[in-house]
Amino acid sequence: MARSSWKGPYVDPHLLEAIETRAKKVRQGDQKAKQEGIRTQSRKSTILPSFVGSVFHVYTGRTFLQVRITEDMVGHTLGEYANTRKPGSHPKRSKKK
Repeated sequence: MARSSWKGPYVDPHLLEAIETRAKKVRQGDQKAKQEGIRTQSRKSTILPSFVGSVFHVYTGRTFLQVRITEDMVGHTLGEYANTRKPGSHPKRSKKK
């Protein structure tokens, strides 16, 4: 079930704060801040237009996966781009002699 439209998109306040401080550092001329990623465990947060161009490190339950935000991702959640399960396959059988 989708979130109610009257509530608006959910974004963790921690992410909004991190984006603001990052933008402030970039305006002051800190180029390293532009390349730094923002670590988060909030997979349910909706991607806003202000996030475009940012790099997030989204927690998968084991590691942090790097996600670079593009315009096509706006409106989706961060968790959609960080898979929690690795693709598995069955082991190959050896031929009997």
